[in-house]
Amino acid sequence: MEPRDLERGADRPRSAGGKATGRVIVIGPYLRMRRGDPEAQTDSCAVRDAEARLEEAKGLARAIDLSVADALIATVNQIRPATYLGKGKVEEIVGLITGHEIELVVMDCALSPIQQRNLEKAWNTKVLDRTGLILEIFGRRAKTREGALQVELAHLNYQRSRLVRSWTHLERQRGGFGFMGGPGETQIEADRRLIGDRIKRLEDEIKKVQATRRLHRAGRQRVPYRVVALVGYTNAGKSTLFNRLTRADVQAADMLFATLDPTLRSLKLPHGGKAMLSDTVGFISNLPTQLVAAFRATLEEVLEADIILHVRDISHEDAEAQQRDVDAVLRQLGIDPDAGARILEVWNKIDRFDPEARENLRNIAARRPPDRPCFLVSAETGEGIDALLAAIEQRLAATRTTLDLSIDASDGAGISWLHRNAEVLTKQLHEGRFDMTVRVDATKRDIVVNRFDAVPHVA
Repeated sequence: MEPRDLERGADRPRSAGGKATGRVIVIGPYLRMRRGDPEAQTDSCAVRDAEARLEEAKGLARAIDLSVADALIATVNQIRPATYLGKGKVEEIVGLITGHEIELVVMDCALSPIQQRNLEKAWNTKVLDRTGLILEIFGRRAKTREGALQVELAHLNYQRSRLVRSWTHLERQRGGFGFMGGPGETQIEADRRLIGDRIKRLEDEIKKVQATRRLHRAGRQRVPYRVVALVGYTNAGKSTLFNRLTRADVQAADMLFATLDPTLRSLKLPHGGKAMLSDTVGFISNLPTQLVAAFRATLEEVLEADIILHVRDISHEDAEAQQRDVDAVLRQLGIDPDAGARILEVWNKIDRFDPEARENLRNIAARRPPDRPCFLVSAETGEGIDALLAAIEQRLAATRTTLDLSIDASDGAGISWLHRNAEVLTKQLHEGRFDMTVRVDATKRDIVVNRFDAVPHVA
């Protein structure tokens, strides 16, 4: 029998309403970048405003209902191998923890197991780093079986390096699926073999789920529907835009990672065509590599999409840095963010600007290269949505050819093939033959022309 620590949410503190409890202090231990440092040229976080980064970290904590009692920026000149922060700053934070009766400290950085352990000993409280916090959020939000499996896999891969025998306090022992649990088990669990076995079973289950998703995708391709995927920084307004475009009711809230599991809905295009619109998990700076790998299957909709809509909160003070973060994750997935023919930028939340600022944005957008257009919209009010839909339809049509053909009504195999491999726009029976207008991908155009004597459609 597997240890209780491997059970989902074991010993996680909850209030009667099911929400997390406890007072939290959020610390932003941001490395001071000097002019000319190579890291300052390549790290998107280096150009972010420290206050904005801290505010995002507080938002992550609130996303799982933690009560943020205090937050501070701790500028770091040099990362200390033992505690990340300098000795003086560690001692200073002890007073804050005592004064606020803090139960959890959130460090907005990636801590090594040793750093995490030493800080917990120094502060006599639990410590959670940025990776652990994001994993905790994903663990709470995953609703589908696939999402739950992928989150648990990411959790366990993260924990494996932290299951060490050096914990002397059961109160601080962290095993299993959650990181914010109360008192530990009656004995310290540090058996990595059990974790490894569980990881292997999860990987096998995820492979089965991936196979099912491939079947579903193949079914959509036979219809065939084109796929449009939404990507963007978390809280950029993707779900609100998704609801606006599809008239769906996907949860949309002013909260980081408000939605996690991917959602597919039918998208009606201006001239009667249809596509499938996919809403995906939001990206974030320093997204844990465990999640990029674990959610690759979920993000396969993005990999297979005909068009990718990069939704940006253009009103955010760090909009440019957020764009670089999203581009970085797309590159990790093997997608070139500069592929203008496939990616359309959507500048969302323009309703937050006054008329003068809005006109300035339109001028900036108009000066962009033709192959890198952007569309100004307000998912909240609907402004700009018609132009965006027209652009999506135009991009989808550019890669497809519309053909006219006539086929004998008794040719069931041929009619069936057309329905599986083309989009049948019209179909009329006339003297024992079906006169059809179909739309096909460029890869199948020659097959349709040669097999059915099809000719280009004349509008």
